[in-house]
Amino acid sequence: MFRYVLIIILSVFFITFHPTVFAHQVKTTAEVGAILHIEPNDTPRSGEPTTVWFALTRKGGKVIPLAECNCQLAVYAEPYASGEPPLLEPTLEPVSAERYQGIPGSKITFPRPGSYQLHLRGEPSARANFKPFNLKFNVTVAAGKSVPEDTKNLSDINQNIPNRQTRTTLPWTIAGFGLIAIGFLFFLVQRVNRN
Repeated sequence: MFRYVLIIILSVFFITFHPTVFAHQVKTTAEVGAILHIEPNDTPRSGEPTTVWFALTRKGGKVIPLAECNCQLAVYAEPYASGEPPLLEPTLEPVSAERYQGIPGSKITFPRPGSYQLHLRGEPSARANFKPFNLKFNVTVAAGKSVPEDTKNLSDINQNIPNRQTRTTLPWTIAGFGLIAIGFLFFLVQRVNRN
């Protein structure tokens, strides 16, 4: 019985206190898929230049380089209204990253911490053959360096979001301690019933 309680406690400990790892985001359409990678470590920080790149592939796994795609990137602060202009429209350049050569990439400096959405739209160039696509990626930007002077007049991008907890470990910590307490009480009840 003690082994089961110990296994529960250790499991909750590792789930609760293990650092969160965010994998690359993957989005797909019927013909095109993209993997979003943000450097460094998929953790953008406000006020700091961030390199983003999209590993575009066609159905079957063939890579789509930027030379074969008329791609545009738009960055929206969340929440945003339909028809609202993008906050940023960074220029895409060919990037070589990991095993991908010439894929779309850009440097972005997010002005403030908060939630953003990246819209990647693309159409085939004259020498490519795939259906046009529109992929949306949600990105959370952590606090970083102070905001650049030219963006000081921007309002807080998340001012309209109700006060709520976003991507923290606090709920998991509370749940973990609750499970530990339940496990300990279960152990004590079993021990008392044996005696």
